[in-house]
Amino acid sequence: MRIAITSEGEALQSAVDPRFGRAKYFVVVDTEMNVTAVIYNGANVNAAQGAGIKAGKRVSELGVQALITGNVGPKAFEILREGNVAVYTGATGTVADAIEQFRAGNLKLAESANVEGHW
Repeated sequence: MRIAITSEGEALQSAVDPRFGRAKYFVVVDTEMNVTAVIYNGANVNAAQGAGIKAGKRVSELGVQALITGNVGPKAFEILREGNVAVYTGATGTVADAIEQFRAGNLKLAESANVEGHW
């Protein structure tokens, strides 16, 4: 399975970014092959508006089945849902910690956004 995790840095030891749309990086992991790719989200970090929508489209285009993050707003959530990306919120610690939380079933599958837009 391919998953994307919001990250403040480029390594598995980097902290999970609690924001989705304005996360600096997305770390994409193939959980079966243990292959990792890092996607820079710099265009959205300081965007005046639309960061969640643009990031949602980008993540959907990466072909991931799941996104792990701290929080996700309503517009981004809808874009991800349309892209068939399951959203897991409440991740904390490092990217590696979030992967382990996911594998252990300790993350909540979001049924809707958990923060308002422009969070």
